[in-house]
Amino acid sequence: MTIHIKDAQGAAMSFLTRQTSIIEPAVYAMSYQDIQYPTLIPVDTSAPEWIQSVTYFSMDSVGQAAWTTGLSDDAPKVEMTREKLETSVSMAAIGYGYTLEELGTAQQLGMNLTSDKAAAARRVAEEKIDQVAFAGDGGKGFTGLVNAATPTATTAPADGTGSATTFASKTPDQVLRDVNGQLSGIFTGTLGAEMADTLLLPYSVLLDLSTRRLDATNQTTILEWIEKNNIYTRTTGQPLTVRGMFGYLDTAGASSSKRMVAYRRAPEVLKLHMPMPFQFLAPWQTGPFKFDVPGIFRLGGVDIRRPKAVRYLDGI
Repeated sequence: MTIHIKDAQGAAMSFLTRQTSIIEPAVYAMSYQDIQYPTLIPVDTSAPEWIQSVTYFSMDSVGQAAWTTGLSDDAPKVEMTREKLETSVSMAAIGYGYTLEELGTAQQLGMNLTSDKAAAARRVAEEKIDQVAFAGDGGKGFTGLVNAATPTATTAPADGTGSATTFASKTPDQVLRDVNGQLSGIFTGTLGAEMADTLLLPYSVLLDLSTRRLDATNQTTILEWIEKNNIYTRTTGQPLTVRGMFGYLDTAGASSSKRMVAYRRAPEVLKLHMPMPFQFLAPWQTGPFKFDVPGIFRLGGVDIRRPKAVRYLDGI
């Protein structure tokens, strides 16, 4: 029996198309615990998929209430300062593929294709988005949450000896002072309008705080001490979100020092524009014996709309 190559190619394409309809929904449903941008940065997918840029406004308010009477014909007014900004949107791609031989073998044996290749492609896409969200991309002119130019950046005060600024060299009280200094700095800097609810630390710093006890006789760790006594929790009764980040914060500070980021996690403060979330396109034949399933996504950098609600502390 003679098998014509065009017949084999057509059957392989038909088989691959049917298989992707099974594979892709399962892959889209996967979540990755170490991909942190979905839980730490609001994502905006509302813009049209093929838009080239997104315009947004950085806003602040000025004004103060004053005493008045019923006879007054004037009242103080609040004014808004608005700065128009724009972020470009770019496309990235990653996909997977099969050879004619792989597809033919699977057909002959009555086997379904595994989701491994598709899952690996989506994983790579998520890693790219995570990197852009937190650290930006210099080639595209994007900055991320941890290295934007607009938030206030300060240097951690020295320890009791005046010789070091790192958390590892400080007492629990000094670490708590530094954390509360950042949280209260956002509160006072916005005249009480903003309160940071999220704290990002280098993974090594979080590990140290989560394993170092208050003293030799106390089982409470410094991290537990901070989580209980930070000014945000004491003021609102709500838990402060504290997360450790691997890589992004280790050299983000001045002179490549370690950086802590405090911010209010809300869309009006910051957002990542992703007009086109990751998606697979239809399979296509790219050569006599090759079949590819491309995946694409389009995104911009992180827009920090209220810079005073984000604050950096370097040298920790």
